[in-house]
Amino acid sequence: MSFLVLFCRAGFEKDCLAEITDKSFPFGVTGYGKVNSGDGLVRFYPHDPTAVERLVKQLNFADLVFARQWFVAYAELDDLSEQDRLGPIVEVFSTLKPMQTLVLEHPDTNEGKQLSKFCRKFSNPARQVLRKQKLLAAKEKMSNTTGSHADSVVGSHIQPGDIRGHLCFLSGTHVLVGQSIEGNTSLWEMGVPRLKFPSEAPSRSTLKLEEAWLQLMTAEERMSFLKLGQTAVDLGAAPGGWTWQLVNKGMKVWSIDNGPMNQALMDSGQVVHLREDAFTYKPKRPVDWMVCDVVDQPSKVADRMQRWLLERWCRYAVFNLKLPMKQRWPEVKRIFERFDADFMAAGVQYELRAKQLYHDREEITVFVRRL
Repeated sequence: MSFLVLFCRAGFEKDCLAEITDKSFPFGVTGYGKVNSGDGLVRFYPHDPTAVERLVKQLNFADLVFARQWFVAYAELDDLSEQDRLGPIVEVFSTLKPMQTLVLEHPDTNEGKQLSKFCRKFSNPARQVLRKQKLLAAKEKMSNTTGSHADSVVGSHIQPGDIRGHLCFLSGTHVLVGQSIEGNTSLWEMGVPRLKFPSEAPSRSTLKLEEAWLQLMTAEERMSFLKLGQTAVDLGAAPGGWTWQLVNKGMKVWSIDNGPMNQALMDSGQVVHLREDAFTYKPKRPVDWMVCDVVDQPSKVADRMQRWLLERWCRYAVFNLKLPMKQRWPEVKRIFERFDADFMAAGVQYELRAKQLYHDREEITVFVRRL
């Protein structure tokens, strides 16, 4: 029986399951899930097993907040022989569509990471056998997903609609075998972009904003929305992790925080540091970007972000919503419904995208732009 596999941050399995259950319903798909807290993996079983393929074609993966990656699993092989792991895997793939690409993955947990060396070692033999059986393209289509900067991780060969094979190993003898559709899945194995921490940045939080631009915007949008000479406000900026990203894009930045800013950033000549409250600060004139990583109640942060956009103080916004509560998906859903209602009442069109990033913890990151 086929089912949907979703990767998520360990500890957020119930939130991921609640969201996929909710978002499947408008497409006429109901089902149940299986999760173990801390596994970083969700299994969603539609009541109608044939509905899972329809769901991954109709539901936009980018609309999922808590899922990092997904694929349709056609088999769970939990007793592979160490002498012949490939035989049963080839047998499953032989019943499916030929693949243009193949990825070997594992859950993003401490236990799962111990499988990374095994996956690398198993990769070449698996590819060789699948190519020999004409189940995998002789020359796999590649996407450059190893770069450390947003504009260098976009594939140029993979086409939407191509079939990607997935081997998700849970142990050396336990694997989920499945496929996904390119263009409606994550670019990266396990949904995790590998970003390099820039040594000049004052804090590791800088990677959140870099990943947000990467995950929540297309390459074309990054070219259009992030331009040299733009203006930006960073609310709750100290010591300057997010400000560093804005400066690195050539923007002039007003950094709002009562705490001290990194001196090298101040020496750039692109930063104005204002010791003011992030929740009461109002710009003297509109800016292109507003970013915010303030630790506070998500509803309070969301209300302030709404005001920035509705008052036209900025055009683009990236902000984090901290989620320390147990019922995270209902809270996120309530906040987004409030956005819809308030923007509709104001007659303002907007676009909202959100994701729990790899570099997020108990939080999600939201990108909003006024249309």
